[in-house]
Amino acid sequence: MSLHPRRSRWRTQWATVVWLTVVWVLLWGDLSVGNVIAGAGLALLVTTGLRMAPIQFGGRVRLGALVVLVARFVADLVRASAEVSLIALRPRYTPHGAVIGVQLRSHSDLYLTLTAELCSLVPGSLVVEAHRLTGMLYLHVLDVRASGGIEAARQTVLDQEERVLRAFASDEELLAAGVVA
Repeated sequence: MSLHPRRSRWRTQWATVVWLTVVWVLLWGDLSVGNVIAGAGLALLVTTGLRMAPIQFGGRVRLGALVVLVARFVADLVRASAEVSLIALRPRYTPHGAVIGVQLRSHSDLYLTLTAELCSLVPGSLVVEAHRLTGMLYLHVLDVRASGGIEAARQTVLDQEERVLRAFASDEELLAAGVVA
């Protein structure tokens, strides 16, 4: 039995430990020695105590597309925050919410998760269910009228998925998803 797969697994584990520690410190908002030690300890506990299925990543990071993904996410975040604020401040306005289903083009767990998380982080939408096997996302949209209608809300999710795919997917994955490189 070769030690290489085990060494590769530990390298991945340490990257996960560092990432979880950074997230812990960011969530607490306090960069202190005690907070870093507590975050690292908790991260070690989580990574060694919970068996996580490995996620296959056969793609590549495209820096230009990643910049577009992040920039568009920030723009969506600002725009949606303003829209939700206006809805909250309008007297006697009742938003027309809806739960919509969106069939994603990729069935990769990684791209499904990234798309779902980015959509949920934007105010006014929340993923209520995700089907791994079918690649279907169900989202609650706060105000369908403000989103431009149900089809526009679906297209927003598909556009987000396309930006994720362009930033991280391999050429083969892009082709399989019907996204032209």
